[in-house]
Amino acid sequence: MSGYGKTGSLHPLAAPPSLQRWMPGCLLLMSALLLPVTGAAAEPLSLRETEELALSKDVTAPRFEALAAARNDQAVADGQLPDPRLKLGAANLPIDSFDRTREPMTQMQLGVQQAFPPGRTLKLSSERANVLAEADLARARAKRAEVLREVRERYLELYYHVAAGQIIEASRELFSQLVDVTRYHYAAGRNNQQDVLRASVELSLLEDRLTRVNTDADRARAELGRYIGQQAAGRAPDSQFPQLPAPPSLEAIRAALDVHPLLQAENRIVKAEQIGVDIARQRYKPGWMLDVTYGNRGGENADGSDRDDFLSAMVTMDLPLFTDKRQDRVLATRQHEVEAVRLNREDQYLQLLRRLDSDYAEWFRLGERKDLYRQQIEPQALDNARASVAAYKSGVTEFTGVMRARITELDVRLQSLRVIVDRSKAQARLLYLAAGVVSGEGDKR
Repeated sequence: MSGYGKTGSLHPLAAPPSLQRWMPGCLLLMSALLLPVTGAAAEPLSLRETEELALSKDVTAPRFEALAAARNDQAVADGQLPDPRLKLGAANLPIDSFDRTREPMTQMQLGVQQAFPPGRTLKLSSERANVLAEADLARARAKRAEVLREVRERYLELYYHVAAGQIIEASRELFSQLVDVTRYHYAAGRNNQQDVLRASVELSLLEDRLTRVNTDADRARAELGRYIGQQAAGRAPDSQFPQLPAPPSLEAIRAALDVHPLLQAENRIVKAEQIGVDIARQRYKPGWMLDVTYGNRGGENADGSDRDDFLSAMVTMDLPLFTDKRQDRVLATRQHEVEAVRLNREDQYLQLLRRLDSDYAEWFRLGERKDLYRQQIEPQALDNARASVAAYKSGVTEFTGVMRARITELDVRLQSLRVIVDRSKAQARLLYLAAGVVSGEGDKR
């Protein structure tokens, strides 16, 4: 009896008889409920969607934009005079009686003081803040270009491992058929048991290869998930090979390397530090302060008339006479800072230039290999595999030659895919060096 053992007791994994008649309907309902979820999960992940997700989830570029907005506001504040000071007090007040009407010089004073920084300090400080804001905006653009480069490379790597797994899976079916063929021929007395064992070993090795490729795919999926989230990265990549815009020529990229957002940011920083040198030079000029005070006097003159009130105006000025320990040192500091940021900018430029030469050479040579695999190596490997199978069926060659030909064909297909993916990854790096301003339909080579 189904669901019961020999003793008549219910099997632990079987459903009670009262529930068994409801199970088909329950399973059908559950399947209907799960269909939309399964369909949504099976939606392929395209490269364009991946790029949009990565840019929307990036927080570094918005942080630089927020810093730029802050510096723009700071520029307005840095260009204003310091707040005026209110002065309120008593002058020449007799301390024996504290009678403000007894002495003619006693005054109740109300004044305003306004400081004026030396030279063009305010204008230069405001300009420096604006330049630093431009540097932050350039950094934001550079970060977005970097995110596109990174996410493109990781998407392509995931595409390779998924496609490689599909190639190996198809080859596994073929190798399984070869095992059946060897067993049939062995039963018919056409070959020995070693061929059967060899075919079984190769099939097991193919299983191990598929496991390693799936492991690499999981690792690539985790890397991609850092940019777009693990849920989106868990979707299968689009079956169509992702197309990237075609990069411009090597000369065009090299000529436009100075306008790369990363170097634009460095150029702005150099300019900001040069303005800092100009601000330091302004410190050799005197700053000054204007003081306007109204003095109210109480009491009467000797003739009985009211005492006149006083109005005082005074200018206070700095005297930068001893500059060797202060102004000279500050100026030297700013000049050294300019040299440091200028050298850093040159280092960044040389790094980009070296990467350009390396990535362009790699992209170009991989294009040659791509054509070689597509036009010669792949067709030759396929023809060789087919010829070896036909020869084996005719008894002309041994089974070892068939296995070697099939393994070579598999290796060629995987290596051809690797070349195509690596070339597209180099293309993504070239697009980053071109500052993301390239437009086109993608390389059709």
